[in-house]
Amino acid sequence: MGKLISKPLLCQSKLFCFSLFYLFSSLFLALYFSLSVTKCIFRSSPFDPIQFPLFSYPTSYGEHKHAIPTLRSSCDSPVYFSDYWEVLKEIQEICRNPTTLGARSLRYMQGNSKNFGGNFSIEKRLSYFDHREDNGTEIPCGFFERFPISNSDRISMEKCDGLVVISAILNDHDKIRQPKGLGSKTLDYVCFFLFIDDITLRGLDYHNIISRKSSKENKIGAWRIIKVSTSYLYKNAAMNGEIPKYLIHRLFPNSKYSIWIDAKLQLVVDPLLLIHSLVIKKNVDMAVSKHPYYVHTMEEAMATARWKKWWDVDGLKTQMETYCENGLQPWGPNKSYPTDVPDTALILRKHSAATNLFSCLMFNELEAFNPRDQLGFAFVRDKMNPKLNLNMFEVEVFEQVSIEYRHNLKQGGANVGPKIRRASSDFFVNGSCSKCDGYLVKMWGESHE
Repeated sequence: MGKLISKPLLCQSKLFCFSLFYLFSSLFLALYFSLSVTKCIFRSSPFDPIQFPLFSYPTSYGEHKHAIPTLRSSCDSPVYFSDYWEVLKEIQEICRNPTTLGARSLRYMQGNSKNFGGNFSIEKRLSYFDHREDNGTEIPCGFFERFPISNSDRISMEKCDGLVVISAILNDHDKIRQPKGLGSKTLDYVCFFLFIDDITLRGLDYHNIISRKSSKENKIGAWRIIKVSTSYLYKNAAMNGEIPKYLIHRLFPNSKYSIWIDAKLQLVVDPLLLIHSLVIKKNVDMAVSKHPYYVHTMEEAMATARWKKWWDVDGLKTQMETYCENGLQPWGPNKSYPTDVPDTALILRKHSAATNLFSCLMFNELEAFNPRDQLGFAFVRDKMNPKLNLNMFEVEVFEQVSIEYRHNLKQGGANVGPKIRRASSDFFVNGSCSKCDGYLVKMWGESHE
């Protein structure tokens, strides 16, 4: 009589076998979705050398508190990064060769004024939008008063002749956050500059990060700190922040490329890979993210008024009426851009003539009305000549290359703003913005009957 052949012990328990099947199925699905759906950025060489943490903050500073979670779990337009060493070599070659990139691609108006930007009328500002013929016309572009920084800082800024990464913290509104994911040679070829004012400096001194009494060059991790005496500039701190944001090409006249990053963000991808993938490979002048909610300028204006992002509602109406009267149209498929509203917390630029012209014209609009730069963006972009070659990338990419944090909490409670809802026509109650009626009709798809 033959021996009975028993089943392997592993298969004697149906529950155990089912558990193994469930485990391996879960692992497969997790791997599949991590590689095919949620991944938004791809590195051709994931083993590129990465820097260690660049600075150790005191525990009281809390530089990583209050991160805002991302809202999107999928990515329709992933970004592919080239090999780090190839990117580094290519950008070095571009910066070594004589080009027309840099601040000197335009001529700028000189002179003295009662304020930094000159405060030009709408008629005067519009006269500079068409710059197709290089006839030596000087463009108004700020600096009608001296930008109040030290001579040593100015010399250091002028020495930056490749890629510069810039941010600003005014009124102690944010924390200094170090970039992550930097290649081993990035700090040798990329400049990092952070502009601060007296109030921010006092906060850093309180946490023993920088001494207010020190007169030497200050550096915090990757960031070279530039102290700005804002008492000589605008009364509004947000407007002072627009100077480094939009006049980068004038503050860094020898730089060929730049990345502006709001201080509420932490960069988590090497800036060389970013500028190469989103600007150089795309052969564009500038790259900026789409807005996560709006496509029409008027929607952003309504939200700005409704949520009191800018308290002067009459001023907002005047701004929109001015733009409508001078040709602003709602977004539509006939436009060569996917939206009229960007998220300008991250701006990547090639310092070409078109980009520099756009930056100058934008700054003039900001000074004329308010520092809400999304409101004048489409007006300047659509009306200027030569046209701006612009890459407006998906919001998912923005969320993958940076981490967003809440602003510093002030005494008296946090004011992080209400949830964003769909903007409505109550911005124009009682027909008080009649010059924009045509815009609104097109935006809402209504008839003239």
